[in-house]
Amino acid sequence: MSPAPKFLPSEAEPLISIVRDGPLFIMSMNDNENRFTVEFCKAICDGLDYIADVVDQEGLQEAAVVTRGQDKFYSNGLHFEKALAVPGFTEDHFMPMLNKILLFSLPTIACINGHAFAGGCLMALAHDYRVMRSDRGFMCMNEIDLPAPLPAGMSALLRYKLHPHVYRSVVLEARRFSGKEALSNHMVDAIAEGVDATFELSKQVARKIAPKAKSGSIYQLIKEDMYPEVSSRLMVGSSKL
Repeated sequence: MSPAPKFLPSEAEPLISIVRDGPLFIMSMNDNENRFTVEFCKAICDGLDYIADVVDQEGLQEAAVVTRGQDKFYSNGLHFEKALAVPGFTEDHFMPMLNKILLFSLPTIACINGHAFAGGCLMALAHDYRVMRSDRGFMCMNEIDLPAPLPAGMSALLRYKLHPHVYRSVVLEARRFSGKEALSNHMVDAIAEGVDATFELSKQVARKIAPKAKSGSIYQLIKEDMYPEVSSRLMVGSSKL
């Protein structure tokens, strides 16, 4: 019998829900367009802490995390009205959340079921692996069209995760990449048609890599060594999460 779902910040306000599927922890973002606020970032971070605690308490040798959105959105980025109302939101809340995903102690797979714009694109890229729906949704960074500058931490993440010519198109052209285009440009690792097939393929990828969790803290240490510059730039502000 599978454990009951975990809702964060609470069952009455389920911004995030986590369910078990064998060795997999499925983290669903349930807030419509899944725009980032202080509460939403904290729920994601608390969810990752919850998963890490379960893995430690149960001594799991196989585990991986799959994140996904709902309907036509993976995440549509920052909630500008609420984000701008909080001084230091990007440095104190959003970028530390990206860093937590980037260096998480288990394999992470982003199931990009729909649009991943701006902050949603960054969140997906912070994962170890990405599976994207091929028939609907785009990955895009639209700061050049706002216009708004990219903080150094975000730029570092994009620069490390993307090939140079793709990075240029992403940040200077705000190009929208379909699933097929994202795959051909090595932004994602696999694509599938339809939301259900994308989710199933994401779980296949996750199950394949889940045995690497047996390395315990070594998995995280290796990632810390992979991304020292990115992590330091993402954590330039205070670390509250």
